[in-house]
Amino acid sequence: MIRIFIVVTLALVSSMARSQDKVTLNGYVKDTDNGEELIGVTVYIPELKAGTATNAYGFYSITVPKGKYEVQYSFVGYTSQSVSITLDADVSRNIELGGVAQIMNEVEISERPIDENVIAVQMSKNTLNMSQVKKLPTLFGEVDIIKNVQALPGVISAGEGTSAFFVRGGGGDQNLILIDEAPIYDASHLGGLVSVFNADVIKESELYKGGIPSRFGGRLSSILEVRTIDGNNKRLGVTAGIGTMASRVMIEAPLKKDKSSFILSGRTSNLGLYLTAADTENKINFYDLNAKINWRANNKNRFFLSGYTGRDNISFSGGDIGFGWGNSTATFRWNHLFNERLFSNTTLIASNFDYSFEIKDPIQGFKWTSSLQEVSLKNDLTYFINVNNEFTFGYHLSGRRFSPALVEPNSDESMFERTEFDKMYALDHGIYISNQRRITEALTLDVGLRLSIFQNMGPGKVYLYEDPKDNADPTRIDSMDYKSWETVKTYINLEPRLGIRYSLSDDKSIKLSYNRMVQNTHLIAAGTVPLPFNTWSPSGYYLKPQIADQIALGYFQNLKDNMYEASVEVYYKDAQNITDFADNAEIQLNKNLTTEYRQGDAWSYGAEFMVNKKEGRLTGMVSYTWSKALRQIEGVNQGREYAANYDRRNVVNMNAAFELNDKWTFGGAFTYSTGRPTTVPSAKYEYGSYLPDAVTERNGYRLPAFHRLDLSATLNPRKNANRKWKGQWIFSIYNVYSRKNAFTLYTRTKQDSDGNIIGDGTEKEARMVYLFPFMPSVTYNIKF
Repeated sequence: MIRIFIVVTLALVSSMARSQDKVTLNGYVKDTDNGEELIGVTVYIPELKAGTATNAYGFYSITVPKGKYEVQYSFVGYTSQSVSITLDADVSRNIELGGVAQIMNEVEISERPIDENVIAVQMSKNTLNMSQVKKLPTLFGEVDIIKNVQALPGVISAGEGTSAFFVRGGGGDQNLILIDEAPIYDASHLGGLVSVFNADVIKESELYKGGIPSRFGGRLSSILEVRTIDGNNKRLGVTAGIGTMASRVMIEAPLKKDKSSFILSGRTSNLGLYLTAADTENKINFYDLNAKINWRANNKNRFFLSGYTGRDNISFSGGDIGFGWGNSTATFRWNHLFNERLFSNTTLIASNFDYSFEIKDPIQGFKWTSSLQEVSLKNDLTYFINVNNEFTFGYHLSGRRFSPALVEPNSDESMFERTEFDKMYALDHGIYISNQRRITEALTLDVGLRLSIFQNMGPGKVYLYEDPKDNADPTRIDSMDYKSWETVKTYINLEPRLGIRYSLSDDKSIKLSYNRMVQNTHLIAAGTVPLPFNTWSPSGYYLKPQIADQIALGYFQNLKDNMYEASVEVYYKDAQNITDFADNAEIQLNKNLTTEYRQGDAWSYGAEFMVNKKEGRLTGMVSYTWSKALRQIEGVNQGREYAANYDRRNVVNMNAAFELNDKWTFGGAFTYSTGRPTTVPSAKYEYGSYLPDAVTERNGYRLPAFHRLDLSATLNPRKNANRKWKGQWIFSIYNVYSRKNAFTLYTRTKQDSDGNIIGDGTEKEARMVYLFPFMPSVTYNIKF
């Protein structure tokens, strides 16, 4: 079926292309200094008022009528070039861009053309520029891409000390996080103090919040796509740093100059050294390893092999209590150019996420492990018909194995017996097609469709219940056994996508987008924040796929020769089969977990305002988001409507970097948000001598407002200019005015300042938990 799909599509677009006497200009755009392909470079032909952009692999293709043109190549942070090219036949032209003006034959410096903010059909997408991110303040001196994502409009942070984020009313598990196309199921180190992404190896990262392209599927709310650098193919380079939180080193070099290169990077925490110096038996550490090899066989074939592994290990009480979690991924990619217009990317992916928890005790000792493995094969093709017409299409296949829990005694006297929950298996197919077409000079459409086919597979056993929603006393009445590769349940869904851009003028446009997203993996968690110790489960006999429809409208304008980008977006999202758990649900080690599931409706809407300055000595962003996120699920909050855990009505984010001179750069970041909802007891009742809390409303209370100011200063000594290796100092202050921001709230028996119980012990009080006060940090980086 897939072959027929591809043949028919190619036949269609080929017939359209043959009807016109046109030629194609294509090639790659690279960085002059290190040979890195540049993503998102604008390739623009002023005579035709048309252009394109390099794809995720630095490749571009533009088909135009025969003639002589001035082709402009431009990218933020690089010197633009205008190249005079005579196109009387197909031409392949590779371009190198540098950070300083260069005098070349037939090349002149030009003004940057209209930015992607206005001309691109894609809306609700934010690209994070790593050079800008590295100028901003950091926590513990670690540059963290996730912390910057949390500051984007439409994104809600779960709070300090966590890598979780929520996009346009969606849950933290509804974000697909990718590194070199491989999924990361938990992006946190140390529970969220820093993320798994080492800034040294990141080439570019993009967050899609709406109008999500049809090549993406599997999550409801957002796609965070992180791509790593390929490695310097011109010369040896070493980057290293030591900071308050971690130390790191990266080596990159050519294997064969201009043909192949590699990177090898490692990062490890310094916290173990501090704990040793403090003479404590507690242990806290994490590490990351990134590796990548790429080889250009010729201009039509390029191969990549990349991998990531990272892990956290934490132990307390002299090692008697310990837990750990980690991600491992491997990606093999083959870029192939069939002809000057047809570009293919074939990817083979493997990933693993696992966690463990252990208590070492002669009687109560046990070890609990859980894991999720995924293997995927993807083929994505892009057919560049002409300057006004582009097709993308492909097929994705993923296989997953879910291992919810294995509990083993770790001593002969342990009270625990070996218990293993049934593994679950699933196949996920995705077939998609998309056509971006410029209808008139002002109107451009991007229409796509994705077919999602999900199969819950054997081997496995499905239990039937007298009442599947009776979690108080679940009664099994029968069971069904399924053999290997036997289908337990199949779900088929169509996911239409639509993007419309209408240009009001050269520097103004309005955009409209719609997308339907389907999610077949569900996070088994009762709390607000996704933690490493939560469990993932596939859609199946009882659990239906989650489905969300989102529509967004935006106005986009560039100011002062594209120095400023401004945008306003409004959106509405409606979701069904959203998974939550019944009040007072028992989640952990529950073999009747099916009876705890509850699915219902969720909806969210909001407005996002942003002004972004990308160029000049002063750069930065100001954004404001107003939003609401609501749910209504049978069996939760007595069936009444309630605010989602991440419903924060007002969020303001500001950041800026100012280059005082070639020596000093100063950065600042401020964030404010109204308090998030939380569930607290509203009463208590007596049950013998036991005084349990009574909760009458889900998320009926809000924590205080959150706000914080961070500052940084970066010192690049002038003597760097005269030596091969360059040193850099980064000084940061986190929470400058030491604001006590509430992380969570709990209740306890009322006590005095010394911990003595007040009265008869029946009176209770609420207590706030705060994480980080005023915290300075320093990092020293070297590069050569």
